[in-house]
Amino acid sequence: MRLKAVLVNCPELNALTWHVRFFARMLTERGRERLPEWLDAVRKDDLPSLHTLAAGIDRDRDAVIAGFTLPWNSGVVEGHVNRIKMLKRQTFGRAGFQLLRKRVLLS
Repeated sequence: MRLKAVLVNCPELNALTWHVRFFARMLTERGRERLPEWLDAVRKDDLPSLHTLAAGIDRDRDAVIAGFTLPWNSGVVEGHVNRIKMLKRQTFGRAGFQLLRKRVLLS
C-alpha cells in the first residue's frame, strides 16, 4: 500500500519500477524480441542511470541476447566469487593468503 502511494507521488520512481519489472519479466520469460522495445522506452524517460544501462546493453548486445536465449549461466561461479570477496573483506586486508585460503576451504 505504501509503495503505491510513493509511486503515485514520484513519477520517476514509478517509471523506474516499470522498467525494472519489464526487464525482469523479459529475463524470466526469455523474451529477447522485446529488448528493442524496452531500450526505446528507457531512452524516452529521463532516468540517467537506466540510460547508462541501456548504453551498456547496446555495446554488448550479443552477450545480452545470449543471456536471454542460452540455457546456462555463470551464476554459481559468481556466487562463489561473491562469497570469497566477503570473506576477504572481513579481514580488512590484515590477513595473508594462507588465512584467506583456510577460511575459504573451511566455509
